[in-house]
Amino acid sequence: MESASSMVSFPLLMTPIESTYRACTIPYRFDNDNPRKATQTEILWIDLFLNSVPSFKKRAESDDTVADAPTKAEKFAQRYTTILEDLKKDPQSHGGPPDCILLCRLREQVLRELGFQDIFKKVKEDENSKAISLFPDVVQLNDAIEDAGKRAENLVRGILAGNIFDLGSAQLAEVFAKDGMSFLASCQSLVPRPWVIDDLDFFKLKWSRKSWKKAVIFVDNSGADIVLGILPFARELLRRGTQVVLAANDLPSINDVTYSELLEIVSKLKDENGQLMGVDTSGLLIANSGNDLPVIDLTNVSQELAYLAADADLVILEGMGRGIETNLYAQLKCDSIKIGMVKHPEVAQFLGGRLYDCVFKYNEVSSS
Repeated sequence: MESASSMVSFPLLMTPIESTYRACTIPYRFDNDNPRKATQTEILWIDLFLNSVPSFKKRAESDDTVADAPTKAEKFAQRYTTILEDLKKDPQSHGGPPDCILLCRLREQVLRELGFQDIFKKVKEDENSKAISLFPDVVQLNDAIEDAGKRAENLVRGILAGNIFDLGSAQLAEVFAKDGMSFLASCQSLVPRPWVIDDLDFFKLKWSRKSWKKAVIFVDNSGADIVLGILPFARELLRRGTQVVLAANDLPSINDVTYSELLEIVSKLKDENGQLMGVDTSGLLIANSGNDLPVIDLTNVSQELAYLAADADLVILEGMGRGIETNLYAQLKCDSIKIGMVKHPEVAQFLGGRLYDCVFKYNEVSSS
């Protein structure tokens, strides 16, 4: 990962950043809360992370790249549980007070200290190869929709359906362990609209009337999410003449796709002419975001991404981590979309929606 000193702010954040940007969407505490006593919201979220420890431990146990993985997995569970319990007793311990970024970072730190670099590697590989085999069918189904607005809606639904594949959510990790994911069934069974935040009709109207010169998409999970959700949407943007920058994590974190994995996926999907199912990909760039967590603080991105994004006029933050739990209210200097599925009851409650509800937040910036 790039050293902290070489990370920069995302150039399209509204300024002054200090007063207009806060990465985490849900405030765990307020200024008048006792700094030495955990708030109810902090306890709620610490418990959410505690509940996910068994599924992370199970993944770590079966990591055959780590010697004595079961013992080290047990150590991970004990250490991370202790840290979380410490934060309940003293929210200022371990670099607190906690927010979703700190809770994710502490989990990754404990895993990496014990030698676990990528405990979801095998499941990501399996899901990527399954999704790659389905990519032509999904693209053909989209291409067969003649009405541009309906096609745009179908592509958006594809992103939301793909976004279900999230092994950071304890409930979904369980569902996934039982029967895997059927992408097309997921598209059909999204919760009915209107979603908890639903600007899709406004976006479809704009989609039919305007085009963007460059879009930056912060991507999320491996498998169906990136291959069957994001890439068909990116391909449609390319077909409309938009340059597309896909920004992926530098290091592995849960089942999020990394920069190096995304390069490999895209090269597998391109034909001998370098096209994605007949669409020229010379306008497609893949960038290393410099991030190593399933959430993102936009004041901390790689210089490479900042350079590539400087002249973008559309930014898409996809997934619950990057687009809902962080950055839902991020104000950008250009048009933006925050899109994802609500996979934690605590997030659903905060937004006033249902579990597995969808967020499609589109903000247009006037060109005046």
